[in-house]
Amino acid sequence: MDIYTAKQFLGCSQELIDSLGVLVDRLSINIELPSNDSLKLLAPQKEKDGILKPMTYISNTIKINKIDKSKYKKKFVPAGQTTQLMVGATPETDLKILKLSEGMYKSLKLKRVYYSAYVSINNDKNLPTLEKPPLLRENRLYQADWLLRFYGFQADELLNEEHPNFNTLLDPKCDWALRNLDKFPIEINTADYSTLLRIPGIGVISAKKIITARREFLLDFESLKKLGVVLKRAQYFITCKGKYFYEVNKFNKNFIETNLLYAERNTIPQKKYEQLSMFDTLLPTKEDKIKCLTGSL
Repeated sequence: MDIYTAKQFLGCSQELIDSLGVLVDRLSINIELPSNDSLKLLAPQKEKDGILKPMTYISNTIKINKIDKSKYKKKFVPAGQTTQLMVGATPETDLKILKLSEGMYKSLKLKRVYYSAYVSINNDKNLPTLEKPPLLRENRLYQADWLLRFYGFQADELLNEEHPNFNTLLDPKCDWALRNLDKFPIEINTADYSTLLRIPGIGVISAKKIITARREFLLDFESLKKLGVVLKRAQYFITCKGKYFYEVNKFNKNFIETNLLYAERNTIPQKKYEQLSMFDTLLPTKEDKIKCLTGSL
């Protein structure tokens, strides 16, 4: 059984948390709002310390339970601790939200942070009126969350004060790569594992396959396809045996960005290099959703 609620823990005793922790797989104290100001505005009954104190206690108890197994007859929260953050109800940027998540992963060893797009259901003066829930923004945060947990990225690499929100048209990894073209192209046959993970279109599984396969032979683009690399993104950022993919005849931001945008929206342009007009509807594509579930960025 999983428990997904915060109210039961706010102000409750450590004894109650101890009792619950051996009965369930996972505990979740939902922060919901990513700043003190937002808590005061929309959830004045909640306080930062009142949320973080039981979260810290759960985190410490999980750690002690793993170290001193003889002290406990049963495992305490074996599937770990999670939390949830609401997206779009308050004015915090993606950078603010992502840095909060990053901090909790490091300090509280959370198993997962969930992001929930705000749905406007009433006309309270303190709430924004949104025509649609910010589903694409929710998707981008999930994708960035994968990059934090499994790809070795830091929040400050993906976003900064000048660039505080994610690109609505490209996933966070592609967007990062375009803003850091000086780090590319990367030679597939010599790059280490952590560097491979920085290449758009190469996920954790395909990076491991590349490391294993190239012990036997030098890889080419056909080999990469067989290993599951998403070449429609990776081709612009890599070389194989010192050569670019045959369709990549320019290595500059405008060329790469234009082709990535067309590829992401499954649109075949009449001219590959013409300036794009922005798309009318910014909703998660099928590929966006798959990438959120699999983390293959």
